[in-house]
This record gives sequence, structure tokens and C-alpha cells, in this order.
Amino acid sequence: MTQARQTLSLAQARRIALAAQGFAEARPDAAITPRHLTRVLDRIALLQIDSVNVVSRAHYLPLFSRLGSYPQALLDTAAWGKPRRLFEYWAHEASLLPLATQPLLRWRMARAERGEGVWGGLKPFAHERRAEAEAILDVIQRDGPTPASALETPKGPKGWWGWSEGKKACEWLFWSGLITTATRRGSFERVYDLPERVLPRAILKTPTPAEEDAHKGLLRIAARALGVATAPDLRDYFRQSPGDANARLEELVEAGDLLPVKVQGWSQAAYLHPQARLPRACIRRRACRVGSRPAPCWRRSTR
Repeated sequence: MTQARQTLSLAQARRIALAAQGFAEARPDAAITPRHLTRVLDRIALLQIDSVNVVSRAHYLPLFSRLGSYPQALLDTAAWGKPRRLFEYWAHEASLLPLATQPLLRWRMARAERGEGVWGGLKPFAHERRAEAEAILDVIQRDGPTPASALETPKGPKGWWGWSEGKKACEWLFWSGLITTATRRGSFERVYDLPERVLPRAILKTPTPAEEDAHKGLLRIAARALGVATAPDLRDYFRQSPGDANARLEELVEAGDLLPVKVQGWSQAAYLHPQARLPRACIRRRACRVGSRPAPCWRRSTR
């Protein structure tokens, strides 16, 4: 393990992480446009999707926290409209990601097609039940965008995870990259279609990187998004295993793409992105107040 060359205080690490996530910048004064959305996604790399809707669905909230009030249709269009700027896949969890990330996740799709790295209930579709999944793939190829609810397959038990057999097959096809999400409808149900009818041709024609290079690419993205982080933090951003990521971290350090650091109070070694910012002033551009009084805030420290 490469020795840390720099020590950061806990306050410094906090400010670096907040800046990396976009909280050191003021919300835009002008009307929010697709350009603002793209800047946020370039920085944080993904939006985790959650069908739970209390205040709002989870994938809408990170944009609000960084941009303020914005038209949700901007994200809907980027994810499921035209021009499409995002795609759905398993990253940290089910996520919306910039299209350029798709080639870096093809190793996960290839493993899923072999029945590796998927939920236990989906593995049979990679092997003994593959013909069933391929029959559903034929239906989608013939009929176009199709929700799982339109497939005449036996229903599962009642409840949130009571998927029908058709839904399970669709989820395995989705995890394998053989189908993707064309849109969402109704109660946020996925509507599936073939990648070649959904994703831009330029993305589909992008060469598939070697697994080791893809893992390094994902770790670079995670490091930029986090600013400073431990190895488990970096791996977890895209749910990479220690076996896939640990050797790649050392290679990134050797290449200067990650800087080993020590953070006071952290029990594990940490890594700093070379372009990470350490704001000198309080990261409180938008409201570090309670009523009319300044709120107690660690961020006033300039240490």
C-alpha cells in the first residue's frame, strides 16, 4: 500500500467533499436549462432512482439541492425523451447515468448474461430458463416498447417484490444489457426496448474497454465525484468489488490519478482526487441561517 503523503483535517475533508459534490457554488440566478443539468451530472456522475414518492422521487432531489427550483421535465426529457442524455442501469443502485458511462458498465452486463452478479431469482434465466427470456426478447423486438405488465406470464406473490415471471426475465435481460428502459409510465413502470432503438448509435459503436480499464474509469469518476474518499467509498459509488477495484486503485496512484492522503479521525487510508478543491471560505452560499440569525456551522472554519 502506498504511503500517504499529506494529512487533511476532518474539516478540510468535509469541505473538499462538499465542493466535489457541487455545494461550493451558488445556485444559478438564471432560468435552469439542460446545460445546468449536464454540469451537475458531469460532477456527481449518477442519480439514484427510487420509486418511493414522498416529497418527490429521489432522483429529482439532488438537482434541486444544487440548482434550486427547476422544471422536472428537464430531467424527464434527458432520461426518457429526445434528445436522450441519460440511460438507466445498475450503478450504485438503479441509476440514471450520462450516456458516456455506458461502455464502462458493459463488463457488468456481460457478467449478468452469464448469471454472475445478479439476484438469485434471476440467475436461472442465464441458464436453464434462458429460452423463456429469449422468447420475451423476441416479443420486445417484434412489438417495440413493452412493459412487463403486458406480458402474459404467471404472477408472483403479492407485495412490492412479487414480480411475475415475465418481470424477472425482463430484469435479467435489462441487467444483461440486452434490453434497456425506453421510458417510464403510470406508477413509474419501466417500458423496455432494444438498446439499438433507444441509445444513440455513437454510444453503441464506442469500443468496449477491457474490464481492468473499465474498473479504473469508474474509480476515476467516483474519485472526482467524492473529492476525498476511502477505498470502500470509491468502490461503492459503482458497487465494485474489492477484487475488481483494489489493484486498480494502486495503478491509479502510480499514474498520479489518485493521491494517497491521511484524514484525521479516519481509521482507513484515503485518496484525494488531484483536481479536488479545498474552499477557504464557508460552504454556505445558500442558507446557513435559522430565521434571521446565522446558524451554528462547522463550515465557518478556514482551517
